[in-house]
Amino acid sequence: MLKRIVFVALATMLAQGVSAQNEGDAEHGREIAYTCFGCHGVPYQHNVYPTYPVPKIGGQTFGYIVSALQAYRASERSHPTMQAQAGTLSDQDIRDIAAYFVSLNEGDDS
Repeated sequence: MLKRIVFVALATMLAQGVSAQNEGDAEHGREIAYTCFGCHGVPYQHNVYPTYPVPKIGGQTFGYIVSALQAYRASERSHPTMQAQAGTLSDQDIRDIAAYFVSLNEGDDS
């Protein structure tokens, strides 16, 4: 019985640790996301070529931001600037940035 209790306690602690790691650190994300605002922080910003509106990322979902940054990093999404930016990020950096942008209000222009 004691072994079972210890096993359940350890499994619970491990699951919480994995969950916390997957969520990311919004404060660290804020610190490393400063380059994102050069484009995503300017209201009504458009790329020069090809010309299209820069997407708003504040308030997006965690999963969307993580998958988008991972796809840019792997060159599965095409945008040279985003590929270069994402190419410098670790998996933890990506989760931290995603946690930060998720924390922004929907009304934010980023």
